[in-house]
Amino acid sequence: MNLSNQRRMASEILKCGQNRVYMNPNNLEDISEAVTRGDVRKLIKEDVIKARQERGVSSGRKRDRLKQKEAGKRKGHGSRKGSKYARAPRKRRWIRTIRPIRRTLREYRSEGVISPVTYRYYYKHASGGIFRSVGHMRSHMQTEKVFLKLPQDKEVK
Repeated sequence: MNLSNQRRMASEILKCGQNRVYMNPNNLEDISEAVTRGDVRKLIKEDVIKARQERGVSSGRKRDRLKQKEAGKRKGHGSRKGSKYARAPRKRRWIRTIRPIRRTLREYRSEGVISPVTYRYYYKHASGGIFRSVGHMRSHMQTEKVFLKLPQDKEVK
């Protein structure tokens, strides 16, 4: 018994794909007798023909995936759309580098760890992009021995 015509009409009425149309196997004779759209509508009203639920991703799987993404996973080449600098623009990267360096320099100056002259010297160097990070700047300061007094939480080795 070929019910493709009824399936097609039902999918158009239910506004879903043909694969989502469910026809009750106990009522196949009634369905085969439905020739017009009105007949199919009547069967839909009687719940003989229904639209199956859309398939989706379960909330549990979604949570697991988000947890992995937070941990830095799922960021390989296959997951990327856009170039390196479209994903993280150069300016954002620069901001992430320079702000902590400037903040550290201000702290050192206000605590009296470095003199204002040294502050200005390192501020200009930081603006010039010489230091990769706060750690890099600190190691440079240690090799140059520029501290008036050592920072409390950091020790020079």
